[in-house]
Amino acid sequence: MTVRFGLLGAGRIGKVHAKAVSSNPKAKLVAVADAFEKAATDLATQYGCEVRSIADILAAKDIDAVVICTPTDTHADLIEQFSKAGKAIFCEKPIDLSVERVKACLKVVDAEGGTLMVGFNRRFDPHFMAVRDVIAKGEIGDVEMVTIISRDPGAPPVDYIKRSGGILRDMTIHDFDMARFLLGEEIETVSAQASVLVDKAIGEAGDHDSVSVMLATASGKHATISNSRRATYGYDQRIEVHGSKGAVAAENQRPVSIEVANAKGYTRPPLHDFFMTRYTEAYALEITAFIDAVESKSPASPSGIDGLIALALADAALKSIQEGRAVKVSEITGVMADKSVFQGR
Repeated sequence: MTVRFGLLGAGRIGKVHAKAVSSNPKAKLVAVADAFEKAATDLATQYGCEVRSIADILAAKDIDAVVICTPTDTHADLIEQFSKAGKAIFCEKPIDLSVERVKACLKVVDAEGGTLMVGFNRRFDPHFMAVRDVIAKGEIGDVEMVTIISRDPGAPPVDYIKRSGGILRDMTIHDFDMARFLLGEEIETVSAQASVLVDKAIGEAGDHDSVSVMLATASGKHATISNSRRATYGYDQRIEVHGSKGAVAAENQRPVSIEVANAKGYTRPPLHDFFMTRYTEAYALEITAFIDAVESKSPASPSGIDGLIALALADAALKSIQEGRAVKVSEITGVMADKSVFQGR
């Protein structure tokens, strides 16, 4: 079976997914849509597909699935539309900036029996997957503490920050999902601190550029997240998991893994410069997992529920920063009657 794709959004992340889809032998990129015609045309020319409107892709009989890479405030509406049209959906995170809007969107997907996968690509990074495999095999015993370091080489434009939902919903959200992925338990309490240390314009836009978060599960396991919008040495992506019998870590990756020794000492090449090169394999494996779910008609993972929980954790962290206290995730997700939303992950 060849899964026929429509791509919504031809920007930076759209280009990443266009490459991943076009490189997969089980996939075909049929059409691309973008509000900027030149962006769509350039990408369509590069991969030999058509330029179509979103409405045309929605109605198309020669498209089985869509990859949504449009601005965040369009995601939930598009998910609902394409779910009702019977298309399988891969959507970049977050589904929306509102927990309640995400809940409503997921109800539509469930009612339609649709396939929805959320783009937490780091779960598919070979190095991070190897860490998860070590945990699953019991090699380090019971997980006790997780440390996640995620620092960007530089901050995005302030105009982007204003629309992205801020560092917690745009950047740290990946780390919230990774913390759940590694801890193996749901997070109960969130404590966070945030500052503006990189660019005062980010603070003027109502956001932060330097964040530290502590997550705790009901059993007492901890995860610590360190984020910064400035890493002068490259794209800093590291994880460490400490367990009852040992520890496992994934170090930073480089385009070339060599070490040079001479009279000046030991040197290694610089880190990857950003996510497009650091996570190339992860994006490819992510699309493969989505195709497998479409072919087998099985639930996709990470799911819409995973997207909802990660957003709730981001909201809890923001509340912690604003109120200077630890925040229960249940304060964000609502009363116990709503707990069923978080089951079946």
